[in-house]
Amino acid sequence: MAELKQIEIFTDGACSGNPGPGGYGVILRYGDKEKELSGGEHSTTNNRMELTAVIEGLAALKERCRVTLYTDSKYVADAITKGWAKKWQKNGWKRGGNEPALNPDLWERLLALLEQQEVTVVWVKGHAGHPENERCDRLAVAETEKHRNK
Repeated sequence: MAELKQIEIFTDGACSGNPGPGGYGVILRYGDKEKELSGGEHSTTNNRMELTAVIEGLAALKERCRVTLYTDSKYVADAITKGWAKKWQKNGWKRGGNEPALNPDLWERLLALLEQQEVTVVWVKGHAGHPENERCDRLAVAETEKHRNK
């Protein structure tokens, strides 16, 4: 069996107002090759853009890979690594106390994509000089500006 490709995915989301215009930025890295992805929406939330960045990064992969996923979103990192998202899904998208889980449409897509890859999630502190996180932030903010004017 062939060795899985080692891929790094860096992600960030941004939003001006919450809700408001938002954007996401992604860097995919395989060896010395890089690809940037970005997009946005006219009316969204920061958490939706953080999730969308991860979804778009994973969806861009054409085969099963060993992925190191970098995010500055505690919401995304903790929900994946601590199993919260799977628990919400199992409970019909309810959190503790029968509260509805937010963004079930995106979590559904993300959980399916996570099943297709071997993913290790790494949380990085945002706006702390991490070069790829800063690049993703610039992509996300640029998309936010584009969608502000639509």
